Amino acid sequence: MTPAPLPPYGNNRHRSIRRRLSITMATVAAALLAVPAAAAALPVPHEAAASVTAAAPPTLNQLAAAKGRYFASATDNPELSDAPYTAVLGSEFGVITPGNSMKWDTTEPTRGQFSFAKGDAVVSFAQAHGEDVRGHTLVWHSQLPGWVSALPASEVRSAMESHIAGEAGHYKGQVKAWDVVNEPFNDDGTYRTSPFYNAMGKDFITYALQAARAADPAAKLYINDYNTDGTGAKSDAMYNLVRDLKAAGVPIDGVGFQAHLATQYGFPSQMQQNLQRFADLGVDVAITELDVRMVLPADATKLAAQSTYYRQVTEACLAVSRCVGITIWDYTDKYSWVPGAFSGQGSACLWDSNLQPKAVLDVVRTALGYTGGGGTGDTQAPTVPAGLTVTGATSSSVSLSWTAATDNTGVTGYDVFRGGTQVGSSTATTFTSTGLTASTAYSFTVRAKDAAGNVSAQSTAVTGTTQAGGGTGGGTLKVQYKNNDSSAGDNQIRPWLQLVNTGSGAVGLSSVKVRYWFSGEAGASTYSTACDYAVIGCGSVTQSVSASGSSTPGADHYLEVGFSSGSLAAGASTGELQLRFNKTDWSNFSETDDYSRGTNTTFADAAKIAVYVGGTLVWGTAP
Repeated sequence: MTPAPLPPYGNNRHRSIRRRLSITMATVAAALLAVPAAAAALPVPHEAAASVTAAAPPTLNQLAAAKGRYFASATDNPELSDAPYTAVLGSEFGVITPGNSMKWDTTEPTRGQFSFAKGDAVVSFAQAHGEDVRGHTLVWHSQLPGWVSALPASEVRSAMESHIAGEAGHYKGQVKAWDVVNEPFNDDGTYRTSPFYNAMGKDFITYALQAARAADPAAKLYINDYNTDGTGAKSDAMYNLVRDLKAAGVPIDGVGFQAHLATQYGFPSQMQQNLQRFADLGVDVAITELDVRMVLPADATKLAAQSTYYRQVTEACLAVSRCVGITIWDYTDKYSWVPGAFSGQGSACLWDSNLQPKAVLDVVRTALGYTGGGGTGDTQAPTVPAGLTVTGATSSSVSLSWTAATDNTGVTGYDVFRGGTQVGSSTATTFTSTGLTASTAYSFTVRAKDAAGNVSAQSTAVTGTTQAGGGTGGGTLKVQYKNNDSSAGDNQIRPWLQLVNTGSGAVGLSSVKVRYWFSGEAGASTYSTACDYAVIGCGSVTQSVSASGSSTPGADHYLEVGFSSGSLAAGASTGELQLRFNKTDWSNFSETDDYSRGTNTTFADAAKIAVYVGGTLVWGTAP
């Protein structure tokens, strides 16, 4: 775990201890027969013998075991003295990961002098409860004792190999898998500097894996990192590394995807496809540090996004046969690392700080295939979404927005219907229906749903008519937007964008321009732009502000975003572009009537932001 990973990703917990559903021996036998060979990479332990109240739901690990996976939690030594906490930790999960007690500064604080007491305590707890252990971590740039950083380069390799031999050797036969190397890459895909990289270059990874295999031949060996969950420069770098290691015969058994997610940053691009491409290299994949944080206070929209993210991660793992399991980075907000690392953020886990299970826990259970009762017992449907309106149209799309519904436990999303047929879902209160015929009227309705599967009645219908062909886009690219502005009246505008290739062929990004219209109002007529973060790298993103000459209210200027290089494959996304701009005199804007501005705080299709390819409008409506 990184102390504070860069955007996008996060952690979360909620609710109380529930006793578990008794599983008959026939059910257990069927579940074991159903376990695919890939799950043997980390065995699914101990749930079969549980005898518990028939009305309660099965544990997360029981549900995962029936799918050939494990479900795990991180923990740490201080938590092991909390009896209500350990009651859940020891019964709900099949695997546990020590958060800090196996890191270098704990296990070898002085060169050659090992201390395993804290790690041994975690292993003993796991063994007493029939759980396996994932070791975390042998080689990491952080949480190193000072003596490692002070070593001359000529001694670093021997110190590293000695440390691995000492620790992995001590836990031989007790740890089923190791995060051998943790977080070797920067977000742009370059190698992170560390005492190990500085001394050995990227070969330190090879030497570490070889030393770990020698110390414990039976343990599965992983490389683990954050912000590699979706496609992008960092995951590409990891992919290339693993490919090369496999080709060279270096012992590498799996890749860990931390999945520290955050509702304000959007879901990782093409997560399932990304996991699959690593699996296709012949390695296992695992979700190793999952949590989904949010900016506090929580509200219905953020909780809905969080539920969707947890569901999507679970579904992505289940869809990839070599995804062996999911680890949440502690199960409760009580011991979550998030508030200490991200000021003003939290509520990242499946149980709350009072050890009470949250509604999102039922979402995960459902994603794992649970259809029985015994969850929250919620039968109350959300209110009907109100205020459904058409906010924009092109020749091939209609954009909608509505007022958020309410629910006793929280709305998790909305289903959108066109002519009575469901055409999509959204966790936000906006949606764009695409692939439509020009100059055609369509009828739309929306319904809300909650974590328990309750759905509202459908909203009042609204009619949207597409524009005539030729005036607006309908091509292979679309742009999605979310509003990251806390105030519509401050001195910066912060549109966060991502391009999605909806076509069947690659698009060269150097031919693409994106325009976001706004009102310049009073003050300076010159502007400064900035890119705070981009999955594809800010160095390839260009920005400029120009007067538009448009008489449409809120559209007298536009921000034009371009790209200096690169291409976007069919079905791929650029990932988020975190952009902002200001007047050079730092005078305030009044954004409420800006043409392209939306109020959605999660990514959604943006019909009033235009995309041009080679000067031709392919998406959106220009003012």
